Amino acid sequence: QVQLVESGGGEVRTGDSLSLSCTASDRTFNNGGMGWFRQVPGKGRDFVAAIRWSTGETFYEDSVKGRFTISRNNAKNAIYLQMTNLKPEDTAVYYCGGSRHGRLLKSDFRSWGQGTQVTVSS
Repeated sequence: QVQLVESGGGEVRTGDSLSLSCTASDRTFNNGGMGWFRQVPGKGRDFVAAIRWSTGETFYEDSVKGRFTISRNNAKNAIYLQMTNLKPEDTAVYYCGGSRHGRLLKSDFRSWGQGTQVTVSS
């Protein structure tokens, strides 16, 4: 089955920037989309950003609008998350997800990467 591989996490300070990347092993999500979710200990995965593959339409959780940018590279089956002005509350494990459905409902994201840790210190 399709594999998702994330990279780019790390430790930064408040106000710094980080870029995450995720590459899918095939074109499974070309009729749907891909996105980023994050999770902290004791809680479920929260939506961060998503992109509809066919159109490039993007969606963001309110707290990251204006700070995070999601993009895609069609040839590489990859998505990216450019994060700026990072805050301590952004600290989490960030997961790349894939949806085969263009509606991009949370329940449609059924494929996941291994996660990459982002830690923002004050």
